[in-house]
Amino acid sequence: MWLLRKVLFPVSLVYGLVVYLRNRCYDWGLFPSESYQTPIICIGNLNVGGTGKTPMVELLISLLQEKYKVAVLSRGYRRKSRGFVLANADSTVNDLGDEPYQIHMKFKNIQVAVDADRQNGIALLEKDVKPDVILMDDAFQHRKVKPGFSILLTAFDSLYTSDWYLPSGNLRDSRREARRADILVVTKNPLESTYAEHIKIKHKLGPKPHQKTLFSYLDYDRNLQGNRELKHIDDLKGKKITLVTGIANPNPLTFFLEENGILFEHLSFKDHHNFNVQEIEMIKSKPNVLTTEKDFVRLKNDVTCNYIEIKHLFFDQGLDELKTDLEEFMSQYS
Repeated sequence: MWLLRKVLFPVSLVYGLVVYLRNRCYDWGLFPSESYQTPIICIGNLNVGGTGKTPMVELLISLLQEKYKVAVLSRGYRRKSRGFVLANADSTVNDLGDEPYQIHMKFKNIQVAVDADRQNGIALLEKDVKPDVILMDDAFQHRKVKPGFSILLTAFDSLYTSDWYLPSGNLRDSRREARRADILVVTKNPLESTYAEHIKIKHKLGPKPHQKTLFSYLDYDRNLQGNRELKHIDDLKGKKITLVTGIANPNPLTFFLEENGILFEHLSFKDHHNFNVQEIEMIKSKPNVLTTEKDFVRLKNDVTCNYIEIKHLFFDQGLDELKTDLEEFMSQYS
């Protein structure tokens, strides 16, 4: 893989040039970027791979839903439907994609929609739903929409400042574009990471005067969810466990299980993997299947299994700072 990425370095240079020119065209007004009356909050990243966007969207929902009518708009990656789809009681994971479906099943009092054309999706939400705020998931690079507030995520062990353009690296957008964010969140920090380490990372990111830099870590719920009888992580000890993951970076989860003394075999698939019949049958043959929440929504109709919920927790006063900034942003529209 390392050698292949070296060979593809010239392709990365071309890709980077295209990204640069595209962004400058938006900056100079040659490509139009639409603003909206409805508050738009964008959650995204610069490099491909897991930075925890879905748990961040879920956190924002939990912070906003009591006071505001919230809608979530996503592309619906690898869904089998086309165009604009507004989730309803009959929606399936194939209609919405795994992450939007997960949010739809978890938060019953918000509206979830998918549309690769974000402008069209926002227009239809404004027309049919009339939300107080729209959370636009995984859309930092979608410059046809100009959000009112942007949250940029980058993972502790794969900072965008240390990355390079696809395909020799994992950057899908220019590091320079981080300046458009209002908040930079460094996710997946080790719980034992220190204030001094955070200062070093902040120095690497070089936030602009208008930007805040927050640090979060993933918290794994020890109470298991799913469609089988195991209820707590301690119930996994001493059993033959099969971990099934179809996510970009399962390492934090495997580390958590190992740290808690759980012995397991790991069936690792690519991100957003659609399990075929043979894979389902193989997984069903395992006595105790554990998976992620995102994978569970694709497996639950065929496999008896448990999953572990995750959420972002913040160091220091990070959550309070996020709450304050959201309140100030929303107050501009009241």
